[in-house]
Amino acid sequence: MEDASSLVLYVNGKKFCVDNPDPEDTLLQFLREKCSLKGTKLGCAEGGCGACTVMVSEWNETEGKILHYAVNACLARLVSMHGKSVITVEGIGSTKTKLHVVQERLAKSHGSQCGFCTPGIVMSMYTLLRNSPQPTQEDLMSALEGNLCRCTGYRPILEGFSQFTNMSCAMGDNCCKVKGPGSNSKPADKQEEPTPQNVYDASQEPIFPPELKLKAFHKEFRHYRGERVEWYRPVELKELLKLKKQYPSARLVCGNTEVGVEVKFKGLHYPVIIAPTHVEELNQVEVGETGVWFGASVTLTKMEKVLEEQIHSLPEHATRIYSEIIEMLKWFAGRQIRNVSSIAGNLMTASPISDLNPLYLAAGVKIKVMSADRGAREITLDGNFFISYRKIAVEPDEVLISVHIPQTSQCEFFAGYKQAHRKGDDIATVNSGIRVKMDKTMKKVEEISLAFGGMAPITKTCPQTSAALVGREWDEALLEEAIKCLKEDLPLADGAPGGMINYRKTLTISFFFKFYETVKYRISKLQSSGENGPKPDLSCIERLERGPTKGIQIYQEDTENASACWKALPAHSAELQCSGEAQYVDDLPTYTDELYMALVFSSKAHARILSIDASEAMKCSGVRSCLTAKDVPGSNNTGLFGDELIFAADEVTAHGQVIGAVIADSQKHAQLAAKKVRVEYENLPALITIQDAIKANSFHGDRVLVKGDVEEGFTQAEHILSGEISVGGQDHFYLETHSVLCVPSDHGEMEIFSSTQDVSLVQFAAARALKVPSNRIHVRTKRLGGGFGGKESQSTYLALPAAIACRRHEVPIRCMLDRDEDMIITGGRHPYLAKYKVGFNSDGKIIACDVQLYSNAGNSLDLSIGVNDRALTSIDNAYNIANMRVQGWMCKTNIVSNTAFRGFGGPQGMFFMEHIISEISSKLKIEDTKIREMHLYQEGDCTHYKQPIINCNISKCWQQVLQQSDYETRKAEVIKYNSQNRYRKRGICAMPTKYGIAFGVTFLNQAAALVHIYKDGYVLLSHGGIEMGQGVFTKMIQVVSNALDIPASKIHTMEVSTTTVANTSPTAASTGSDLNGAAVLNACEKLKERLKPFVDAKPDGKWEDWVNDAYFARVSLSATGYYATPDLYMDYSTSTGTPYAYFSFGAAVTEVEIDCLTGDHQLIRTDIVMDVGKSLNPAIDIGQIEGAFVQGYGWLCLEQVKMMASTGTMLTCGPGNYKIPGFSNIPQEFNVTLLKDVPNVKAVYSSKAVGEPPLFLSASAFFAIKSAVKAARAEAGEDLNFIFNAPCTPERIRMACVDRLSSEFASSYDPNIPPTSFFIQP
Repeated sequence: MEDASSLVLYVNGKKFCVDNPDPEDTLLQFLREKCSLKGTKLGCAEGGCGACTVMVSEWNETEGKILHYAVNACLARLVSMHGKSVITVEGIGSTKTKLHVVQERLAKSHGSQCGFCTPGIVMSMYTLLRNSPQPTQEDLMSALEGNLCRCTGYRPILEGFSQFTNMSCAMGDNCCKVKGPGSNSKPADKQEEPTPQNVYDASQEPIFPPELKLKAFHKEFRHYRGERVEWYRPVELKELLKLKKQYPSARLVCGNTEVGVEVKFKGLHYPVIIAPTHVEELNQVEVGETGVWFGASVTLTKMEKVLEEQIHSLPEHATRIYSEIIEMLKWFAGRQIRNVSSIAGNLMTASPISDLNPLYLAAGVKIKVMSADRGAREITLDGNFFISYRKIAVEPDEVLISVHIPQTSQCEFFAGYKQAHRKGDDIATVNSGIRVKMDKTMKKVEEISLAFGGMAPITKTCPQTSAALVGREWDEALLEEAIKCLKEDLPLADGAPGGMINYRKTLTISFFFKFYETVKYRISKLQSSGENGPKPDLSCIERLERGPTKGIQIYQEDTENASACWKALPAHSAELQCSGEAQYVDDLPTYTDELYMALVFSSKAHARILSIDASEAMKCSGVRSCLTAKDVPGSNNTGLFGDELIFAADEVTAHGQVIGAVIADSQKHAQLAAKKVRVEYENLPALITIQDAIKANSFHGDRVLVKGDVEEGFTQAEHILSGEISVGGQDHFYLETHSVLCVPSDHGEMEIFSSTQDVSLVQFAAARALKVPSNRIHVRTKRLGGGFGGKESQSTYLALPAAIACRRHEVPIRCMLDRDEDMIITGGRHPYLAKYKVGFNSDGKIIACDVQLYSNAGNSLDLSIGVNDRALTSIDNAYNIANMRVQGWMCKTNIVSNTAFRGFGGPQGMFFMEHIISEISSKLKIEDTKIREMHLYQEGDCTHYKQPIINCNISKCWQQVLQQSDYETRKAEVIKYNSQNRYRKRGICAMPTKYGIAFGVTFLNQAAALVHIYKDGYVLLSHGGIEMGQGVFTKMIQVVSNALDIPASKIHTMEVSTTTVANTSPTAASTGSDLNGAAVLNACEKLKERLKPFVDAKPDGKWEDWVNDAYFARVSLSATGYYATPDLYMDYSTSTGTPYAYFSFGAAVTEVEIDCLTGDHQLIRTDIVMDVGKSLNPAIDIGQIEGAFVQGYGWLCLEQVKMMASTGTMLTCGPGNYKIPGFSNIPQEFNVTLLKDVPNVKAVYSSKAVGEPPLFLSASAFFAIKSAVKAARAEAGEDLNFIFNAPCTPERIRMACVDRLSSEFASSYDPNIPPTSFFIQP
């Protein structure tokens, strides 16, 4: 028998024997550090993003088969892998050999942009196919719900993988293959006909290692001891009970999905962990006449499968609890979590927001517990089981053995409810389980149980409500009594943890109302014959259901041109990204003498630093040094305006500000030591919100733009409206966090591999910090795992401390921020507040508009001036308004400085104008579409800063999207639907956008390029455009292909480097392709001119011949190119300028549906028409449009940045509590059309920028939701002019849909900031 402290596992078919593994090590660490398999990524370390997904296989002796399941390698402990096989993305296919069909399909369907999330998505799909070779669409969505992507908008991923399902095209009979997409256009992701090469063949998969099947690894007792933790894996019940007696405080861990997060993010330490995963009694499932007994270690996935089998084999009435548990599991974490989470873990952790515990309590579930000394006992879960926060009525030495889920009788009704911030894979705001048993006449209540999560530190039952309802008839009087009693059973004090007090209270009675109507309807169905029964309003009963995602993408493609330009080519590195071979900074090979850096950052928003004590940190294992401001060789001042510090010295001005850096021999040792650095503070007054700054008159500065005579305009206007509206911030949530690797060299040189959008900024900032000339610093960036502006200026936050550490120790220094660190240390999109006054006439025509904009800039200027300028120049959106004054104030506060984010202030400005139009529409009862249309810019109109609009295509986009979306017909259908449904409302909104293209700072509008032609005809291209998923590398290759008339296969781009192209501008402002493309073209034209004599001499020759002849003729085959955008300027003193080279235009129509009782919503359909000129690559541009829309939708409708009201501490610092859109959040129908025949003479090859312009079209979703809310308010007789701040969270939607239920609490509800709020939106 193997030694109990050894571990055996297979990785991609290779056997690994590990002696004395550390129980704290994760599978991800082992794969990346020991196996050098860097395809599996670290995205969050809490199982919330899926970037680390791998497939685990094991032999299950009970079932007699091999089980395959996806897991989060960031949470799975290495020691839990004994006797198992792990398959990573590298193990299924490679560009060096052959891609797996999953990898190939994703690459060809344009489903990978930045590529950081791609390996995890590939492995989720691969695992699904291993279990179900032809899955359903529902299977596909379920498999991917634990994966996130910030770039693509998800549609191409779903469409690409749909080929493997039993419905290959989501459009059904409307498939482009059946109907055709129209003349001179075609679908962007035209599916290939199935061939032997791209059809999944399960017989070709690698075999399960025979040793793992033949040898009884699952029967082996394991004991592992590390530096701080012991791990036991018993295989017999008596061993488990003995261990629990010996270590009563030990945590029992199956999937590590709870404990892993507690250890990593809450700093908890569990010296002894016991894994009961291999105890036979805890894995048994026993189906009985009254219900099912599940062993405590049974996974949630297996429980789901067993309950589904029971539903299919038993009468409907017997399985009502089973059905609700399965429904709840759909929204319970991701598939990777459910595959390893156990029934016991979910129950015994006693989370007050557990999704299953309210169902268990309401259902009267029984559990069996056992101890070594006292034997077994049964407990019925009721209001006495959960004693206090995380404490239950189970003794420390007892072990949960099994759980009994009962059947229901004919007279029993059961329902589970959950409302979360995001529909899928999110923790609950409030959840509930409710069971009622009626008497045989179905008139009176015999028993009723109600349990709620999210309303107390424990899962709470409602004894007063239950007692009051027993014996009563199921009628309106019972409902009123229930509402009254629930308010008393579920009190929630102002300032309670979690905030949203009135919303949570409202949800409790809304859930009961839904249950009341559901039971009433079911009873009526049982008792009525034919169609004579009552016809209830089902809108409060039915759930918002989502169908398969579908869509059409229409564009022009230049098929006559032989070059690669103007064609829908896959991204340059798509196959590498899908195979896990694409390298990011942290994937670079480890140096033997490398050290790791962990940052020490402020825990205060504003305070004096009295002392920094690193003595305890220096005692930690592996620590080499702790660096602070005194260790900076050069200047400690940094930032674009010199108003930031590398290390805070005397004072901290934001929670998350960097104070120091700990250098150690490993990430684990560095991070543990960093937490032991003690900083003593003296608190100072802190300003957190915009309102705080206004009150304190704390500003970085302001700007103003004026057009016409605003005051005179107000005197002429027939109506005046004024008000305030705010829009929140947004975290970038790029899947790859900030990363750096610094490598020292001689002559004082240093090579810095940085995940930055601005290599030159890092170069010059590092040179200043190190006090060396800039020519000693070589900054290199191959690709980013997403950027969106977040890596433009703030990459120095990580790069500079690492460079200082590298100089101090003269060894390579590496650091990749954990997700929570990244979200705490760096800033995001600027929150904004607008105070406005608008004058307009009765036909909706705006006469004058005066707006005061306030942005929360944070503790330093960073890029806030540019953001403010963009907001000022974009507030008109697409509208010509005669008289306008807009002033923008940059609030100086004590939060980490906010920074560039896709749109750069433009979307915030546009949002306020659209709000104003919405308010005018409500005031005048005129359709908002008509108001928008009457104000649209026309050719030659001038903006409020007097720039004429040339080639104005906004009306073309507008009219086409209205036609393609069938807007008028659907608007009538929405009105009809709303008239028939009280508690479900729909809204539809058409939205235009105009976006100016250029950097606001004129000198940045320049680029250079270097093109080498090697004598064998191959071309190496260098430029300043950072590849971060937007396809700039691919587009530049296409430009070279057309300019030199050679195939794309002959052209390559390696990286962006300060040694090949100097003085680069940041890749930002949507100018990457415009600036670099023009520079590349300039270089190619020089080369083409040099080659012309050789082409003329051999007109029938080949490219290789001409190049070879030029080489032997001693003609230079290298050329630099340069471009500077002409005629740009802006004078704010006269409100005059031409800040933009040209404008991009677009329009969208979005239809939504909301649940008025919960605030939930879903996007039904979105149609977009976008002007991108003559697209260099239509597939890439469509991907940018879809990705921008979904990211903007997240900003306006889902993502809410939260800080602790009392301290300014960031609360939203990971996917657990910050929710970006997932697969199930995108429009069910997502159609994109690129406007035809609109060449743009202002950019390379008639193209247009596309990265940022489409983002604001997502406002069509926000204002469609607002329209639906208006419909609900109109039916309730409420004012249609109301405060509706963004993001429109479920709380804001629900509380705006005023009804008799919300009115119980609405009197104290403030839509801006609830009283005594637990959290604030900065």
